[in-house]
Amino acid sequence: MTKMNVESFNLDHTKVVAPYVRLVGVSMGEKGDQIHKYDLRFKQPNQQHMDMPGLHSLEHLLAELMRNHFDCVLDISPMGCQTGFYLSVINHNDFDEILTVLEKTLEDILNAEEVPACNEVQCGFAASHSLTSAKKYALEMLDKRSEWANVFGEEKEEERRR
Repeated sequence: MTKMNVESFNLDHTKVVAPYVRLVGVSMGEKGDQIHKYDLRFKQPNQQHMDMPGLHSLEHLLAELMRNHFDCVLDISPMGCQTGFYLSVINHNDFDEILTVLEKTLEDILNAEEVPACNEVQCGFAASHSLTSAKKYALEMLDKRSEWANVFGEEKEEERRR
């Protein structure tokens, strides 16, 4: 395959095993700031996806609630394939803390009573939300917490080491 400009286009989506959290890359700013971009993969590529109202609500909830635990968040963006999100943070490179913050945020989502900014003034498609689906996706991700750091699954991870 020809190397592409977009990092995720160079990832073999047939070899990853979701759910996982993966460092995509680190970019350096002109003044030395570091931007770490993470792939928060909730669903298995090409086999599963999140419905748009649930994904949209999960985006709002992650974007708002994660900042309660972590002041380094620059952005949380949904993937067009509807399998996860990209998280960008500034000047922070502690992978384990990223996992802990994500876990706390997903727990917050399970306790949420509403989707933040779910109205026509603050959202471009306020009619497309589902708190129920967002909570379902959060619970599914939390249930697999022990697997998040293992991008290629146990069997595939062992094969790669050989």
